[in-house]
Amino acid sequence: MYVFSLLSALFLEVFLGGKLGYAANFIQIVGMFVVTLILYDIFWPVKRSLALLAAAFNLVGIALEAIRLTSHGTNIAMVFHGIFCILTGWLIYKSDFLPRTLGVLIAFGGLSWLTYFSPRLESYLSPYNLACGLIVESSLFLWLLVMNLNTQRWNEQVARAGRLPEPLAAV
Repeated sequence: MYVFSLLSALFLEVFLGGKLGYAANFIQIVGMFVVTLILYDIFWPVKRSLALLAAAFNLVGIALEAIRLTSHGTNIAMVFHGIFCILTGWLIYKSDFLPRTLGVLIAFGGLSWLTYFSPRLESYLSPYNLACGLIVESSLFLWLLVMNLNTQRWNEQVARAGRLPEPLAAV
């Protein structure tokens, strides 16, 4: 879903405009919404409240990107996404089922997204901030795609954390 959302966003920014651009933007937003829920599902055993906070920050960013209240709406959304990445990096670092180095990288990528808080800083660091954010975020999803998470350690962390979250426990 992440790769699909990323490619959709690139296609939106580079090639499309008008109604097709809105369709691509919708696909990208739905994809990132699903990715956010999947990451919450992966990281709730580490610290449920922090995983929920991270998801909330990303969902607010996604909503801001969707409604684009200002011409800088996407930039504000990227700041929320940066906070999400920093929190997710901490969750990865504290987890038993993914490499800690990956958590440090994701948090560093989150810092690159925070540069969008200042248009002047974002412009000065562009395109390096964008490349850094995309590369380190992609590293997480590439790791999950190729190596996966350590299922045995994830199950152990779930057992230590207690029961499943309510929506998943009912299924």
